[in-house]
Amino acid sequence: MIERAIRRMKRAGLRAALVAALIAPLAAAPALAAPCGNDSSGFDAWLGAFKQEAVGQGISPATLRVLDGVSYDTKVISLDRNQKHFKVSLDEFIKNRISKGRIAKGRQLLQQYASTLARIERQYGVPGPILVAIWGMETDYGVNIGKMPILRSLSTLAYDCRRTDFFTPQLLDALRIYQRGDLTLDEMRGAWAGEIGQTQFLASSYVKFAVDFDGDGRADLVRSAPDVLASTANYLRGYGWRAGAGWGPGEANYQALRGWNKAEVYAQALGIFARQLTQ
Repeated sequence: MIERAIRRMKRAGLRAALVAALIAPLAAAPALAAPCGNDSSGFDAWLGAFKQEAVGQGISPATLRVLDGVSYDTKVISLDRNQKHFKVSLDEFIKNRISKGRIAKGRQLLQQYASTLARIERQYGVPGPILVAIWGMETDYGVNIGKMPILRSLSTLAYDCRRTDFFTPQLLDALRIYQRGDLTLDEMRGAWAGEIGQTQFLASSYVKFAVDFDGDGRADLVRSAPDVLASTANYLRGYGWRAGAGWGPGEANYQALRGWNKAEVYAQALGIFARQLTQ
């Protein structure tokens, strides 16, 4: 009797172990991703599911309230789906991006921020002319940073099935930028694909590379030129920039410029622009 009871207990224990082994992976599995869509019909349901998932990614309920009322933006989808991929010559690119006015303004800014740029170069190894050239090429020194609500743009792109894998992390990082107090909701406006600030950082780059260089307690790439310039230098260093090395094609820092923008003409034009600023 005792031996039979022991055998029954062992069999029951084995069954329990098997059930536990089958259940454990299900319990450990992450929640299903919010369902994406290709038109506006499922956007509200997606947004609700996204908010639930975002809490598990460290986004507070208070922060997530900034998404209340966010709507699907058909303009963003149209711009994304109608991007023109074209090739232009270096001469054509320079003609459209490097004007006498931009060179003159860049030289003025090199003088205006000379001490700040010197500190940045000591800390990050990136010289001022390269940073000012990027500043000028990206937004005409902060004049054209974009006016579209970043959270609406990124929510739309994260929901879109064509773009969800790339833009869902961007949306989460944009919420982190707001949550840590770097930008107010009103300041979170930019280009249609969610680029932020005076040198057009994507949200993931903002979270990874933005620095508080003016010491006011937040990394502000919208209104603080020292933060903009230092963060841009930090980005380039993150992509392998070597202090004192050249940046032309074939030189050590050329690939760091390609990390900023993969287009060959862009990297070449930056180098040319930077040299013209010092002439």
